[in-house]
Amino acid sequence: MPQISIRNYINGQWQEEKGASVVPLYNPSTGEQISVVPQSGPETSKLAVDTAAAAYPGWRALSIGRRTAFIHKMREGMLRRKEDLAQAIALDQAKHISEARGEVQRVVEILEAAACAPAMIQGQTLDYISGNISGKVVREPLGVFGGVAPFNFPALVFGWFIPYAIVVGNTFIFKPSTQSPYFMQLMGEIFTEIELPPGVVNIIHGNRDIPGSWYDDPRIAGVCLVGSTPTAKKMAEGCARLCKRSMLLGGAKNMLVVMEDADMDVFRENYLNSCYGSAGQRCLAGSLVAAVPEVYDKVVDIMVESAASIKVGDAFDPDVYMGPLISRKAVDFVHESLEAALAHGQGCKLVLDRRQLDLPEKNRNGFFVGPIIVKDLTPCNPLFTTEVFGPIVGTIKIADMDDALDLIRRSEFGNGACIFTRSQFYAEKFSREADVGMVGVNVGICAPHPYIPFGGIKGSLLGTNKVQGREGFDFFTQNKVTTIRTIDPHAQTGGKPAGSKAVRSCVAS
Repeated sequence: MPQISIRNYINGQWQEEKGASVVPLYNPSTGEQISVVPQSGPETSKLAVDTAAAAYPGWRALSIGRRTAFIHKMREGMLRRKEDLAQAIALDQAKHISEARGEVQRVVEILEAAACAPAMIQGQTLDYISGNISGKVVREPLGVFGGVAPFNFPALVFGWFIPYAIVVGNTFIFKPSTQSPYFMQLMGEIFTEIELPPGVVNIIHGNRDIPGSWYDDPRIAGVCLVGSTPTAKKMAEGCARLCKRSMLLGGAKNMLVVMEDADMDVFRENYLNSCYGSAGQRCLAGSLVAAVPEVYDKVVDIMVESAASIKVGDAFDPDVYMGPLISRKAVDFVHESLEAALAHGQGCKLVLDRRQLDLPEKNRNGFFVGPIIVKDLTPCNPLFTTEVFGPIVGTIKIADMDDALDLIRRSEFGNGACIFTRSQFYAEKFSREADVGMVGVNVGICAPHPYIPFGGIKGSLLGTNKVQGREGFDFFTQNKVTTIRTIDPHAQTGGKPAGSKAVRSCVAS
């Protein structure tokens, strides 16, 4: 029987979705069904848009100071329930509890960055453009936004979208993943606790028909997504029909490059977190390791030795390093990807295979697969190009840095890439020339802090902006320009004669 209740949150109230179909919600650590998730229909979707649109004028009219105060209250609410929020993530998303706590903490930091809105969205003025004419630029909200979250970061994606959108005056409809909706149930409770005005944030559960209904609704100003590149492309096409804004983060295939002068202890520590943190289910996971000939064999040995000792198990076990994947389907895809890589041949070798794990009885129906390493990939191997989203890593021997840069350049994705080196020359060259949106030097995960924009290029980012930082504020606001001529009320004025000038300006003068 379901143990937790998953409901829609519309107009500040919890709503049961009567008569709708449901999909099961599992605890991936045990394989146990813990709830069902409603698949809301078009009527509920329309109700959410109606509610957000009705709330928009009043929320927009609220002072920036009062809107920012709600962001502070949201942060305080998350801090009060920090452990509850982390456990919600560890339950249905099965991110290890230590990583779930880290994700919640990062969202707290994002809220702190979003609270900088009064400074970040200030406009501009230019006086004395022409006589007594001045110009003014102000930044205004756009209306109702819709957002779609992936399963792997239910908290982080909430933080990327909702605080930035609402603090500047927009309202929001958020569709969590059907595989990890529990975190947003607790956030809905926090919205009620802090008395966020009804309709400012709405939570609706369902399939792709929900965002599909947004594209042709003129009240929706823009759509946000973190997901796969094919899904992002479909959303970009849908938004383009009515010229809606779109912030769409897609897939990735990230490379860690190891040079001959790398600090191997630094590489070891960062490689483990990059490739096996979150069980490899993140858009900045390192899934390719490229090393120059001088250190290639040593790097592979370090990788195998380190990954062989990783403890895999229940997401709530404090002694575990890596939890399960999100679903049985995800486990099957890892297996299929490995078989496809090995069938491709051309010299690649399976050097670590931990698909069979010795797990406690309660976890034997969970969705587990251990670390896998395939050595000596070639660029045409499917494992080199496919985002598997699991703990499977391929290695490739490169001639030099230029060889690595060429491989990165040829990829359809452009999310992140990291280099391990002591050389400032290597670091600077790689930072300039790597054809990605985010670069790391001696770090395995090149995720920027909340004050700096996050996002890739090429197939990893579709739409108009990256998330968080200044670009987050830019996406959720639009500029309005006013040209003002001031007139002395006591002066004798009259209309200027039309006359015949040799040149008449197309701007006010």
